[in-house]
Amino acid sequence: MTAQQEEMVAAIRKSVRRKESAARTAELVAAALRPFLPEPGLLREDQRTGDPDRYTQHVLHVEPDGSFSVVALVWLPGQRTPVHDHVAWCVTGVYEGVEHEQRYAVHDGHLVPTQEVTNPAGDVCGFAPPGDIHLVRNACDTKAISLHVYGADIAELGSSVRRTYDLPLAG
Repeated sequence: MTAQQEEMVAAIRKSVRRKESAARTAELVAAALRPFLPEPGLLREDQRTGDPDRYTQHVLHVEPDGSFSVVALVWLPGQRTPVHDHVAWCVTGVYEGVEHEQRYAVHDGHLVPTQEVTNPAGDVCGFAPPGDIHLVRNACDTKAISLHVYGADIAELGSSVRRTYDLPLAG
């Protein structure tokens, strides 16, 4: 880990150890993450590499007790997630580029779009299940990188995704 990453993890750890509700923890972690997003040397070059076939997850830190994990997601132009939700609270901060998020709810067996959000570099958002169904994509012509903090042990789970949705869109 870089020295800046160690500082970032310490700030996140302090927020998580407050043992607040999932929603409040997401807010606290978002505030802790925000100051590190403008840091140009936060990520090493190997943590900034993407894959032409799919977005890439670089695990930066997993807390020894499994209470949180920090990853860098690298998105090349056109890459996106499936519609999914998460096993725990999540905070995302855009480090480079622009990401677009489409949020959904499930009504009568259909996905219903509820909100669209475009997040440029420096934007931070956090959420906690339920109500965290979304799709994220790179919204720019260049590489996009975002930092994600999950209230889960990514080393154990491999991902924070609880499930993906293959439901028809309402309407």
